[in-house]
Order: sequence, then structure tokens, then C-alpha cells
Amino acid sequence: MPALAKSFLAKSVLAKSGRFQPGRIAIWLLLLAGGVLMITPLLFMFSTSLKDASEVYDLRLVPAHPTLDNYVTVLSDGRFLRWFGNSLGIATAVTLSNVFFDSLVGYTLAKFQFRGRYIVFLAILSTLMIPTEMLVIPWYVMARNFGWLDTYWGIMFPGMMTAFGTFLMKQFFETVPDDFLEAARVDGLNEFAIFWRIAMPLVTPALSALAIFTFLSNWTAFIWPLIVTTSKELYTLPVGLSSFAVESQIQWELIMTGAALATLPTLTVFLVLQRYIVRGVVMAGLKG
Repeated sequence: MPALAKSFLAKSVLAKSGRFQPGRIAIWLLLLAGGVLMITPLLFMFSTSLKDASEVYDLRLVPAHPTLDNYVTVLSDGRFLRWFGNSLGIATAVTLSNVFFDSLVGYTLAKFQFRGRYIVFLAILSTLMIPTEMLVIPWYVMARNFGWLDTYWGIMFPGMMTAFGTFLMKQFFETVPDDFLEAARVDGLNEFAIFWRIAMPLVTPALSALAIFTFLSNWTAFIWPLIVTTSKELYTLPVGLSSFAVESQIQWELIMTGAALATLPTLTVFLVLQRYIVRGVVMAGLKG
């Protein structure tokens, strides 16, 4: 009886702790099914990159004769490495610009009182309601008038500052205590030094989230780089892969290999910095 009583007590505790709740099990099963559904195309992409031409239409996830010849072929093409470097350089430059200028504008709107401050902020927010497709023509006209067509600057200038980044940083700078800033002023720091040395370190999580989102969005950008560039030497990786697909006469094994290589940096960023990504999403939702 004592053993039976202990067993019953243990089961009661486990039930109360939620381990045997049918609702929780159903939620986990749905999440598992959704995860499998989302990751299957990615697995097939990597699987196809390891197949030769005769196996491309074989739907087996594990290749019968896996080979790295596709990777050798793609990496031997100097254009792919050039496109990879273009995407890396452009995404990095735009990310650094966003982190600095969005933070600077957000800090100004959050910590300085001046006439028209709210009008400026509302004007910035209003741009979030304009679809990117509607901005392409003004961007193109501007790039043509300033001679930026088919240049690296022409690819980068539309994203050097963003309304979302400004809004995000403003919301977080508002949480920085004004007493810290006043103490720094008393110590003789100028306003830029206060921004750079006092305020910026206090919003590091927001800066991390902004940097990650900006880098990923620019790494995968396609429409604008396709429109503004004509020289293949200036192509970013997504644009280059699209032209590479046509030139390869629909050689899916090579196309999937290029896509797999293009995906590796984003997967690496996500796996290494996933906690910052999740934290950024949560904080953006709370601050919004």
C-alpha cells in the first residue's frame, strides 16, 4: 500500500505540473508539424545540391550517390564569389548605417524637446504605410538624376536609414533615465558624447535586434538591386542567382547549390544570434 500510495501521489504531482495535459501535447504536436512543414523545402534544397543531374527529380531526401561536384562547379565560377562579396559588403554597410543614423534620430526625437518634434515623428512613421513597390519609381528617378544607376551607392541609398529602425530606437531611448544624461552633462560631456558613451550602451539589445533584422533583409533583397544594376559585376547574390539559373539552362542541381550557399550566412546568423532575434521581436512588440 505505501508503494501504491507513493505511485499515485507521483502521478498526481505530474498531472498537476502539466506533463500529461492533452492540450499541451496537442500544441506541441501542431508546432512539430509546422516545423517539419517549414524545414522540408530547406532540406530538399540541400539534398538536391548533393545530387547529380540524373537524380534531380528523385524525391528521396537522402541522395543515392551524394557528390560535392556541384559545389566545386559553383565555387569555381568567379562570378558567384563576386556576387557573394557584393551582398556581404552592401548588407554590412547598410546595417552599420542603420545602427548609427536610426539611433541618432531616435535619440534626438526621444530626448530633445523642440517645436515640430511630433510632426517629424509622425511623418517618419507614415512612410511605413507606403509599400516598397510604390517607392521604386521615385528611387529610380532620384538615382538617375544623381548618376547613381549601376553603382554600389545606388543599391544602398534607399536603405541607409529606415522608419522602422528610427521608431524602434526612439521607443527604447525613451526608457533611458534622464538623470543619467543630466549627470553626464554636469560632468562636461557634449551631447554627442552623451549619446555615444552613455545612451547607446544602455540600449544594446535593441541595437542587436536592429542590426540582425537589417542585415538579413538586405542580404535577401532582390527587387531594387535587380532594377538599379545592369552590370553583372555589381549583382548581389539573389540577383546573380536568378541570372545564373537562366544561364544554367535550368540545371536545378547547380541552382540549388547556389541557393544553399546563399542560405548558409543567414542560417549561421540565426543559429548564433537566435536569442537576440527572439528578444528583439518580443521587445519590439512590447515597446510598440
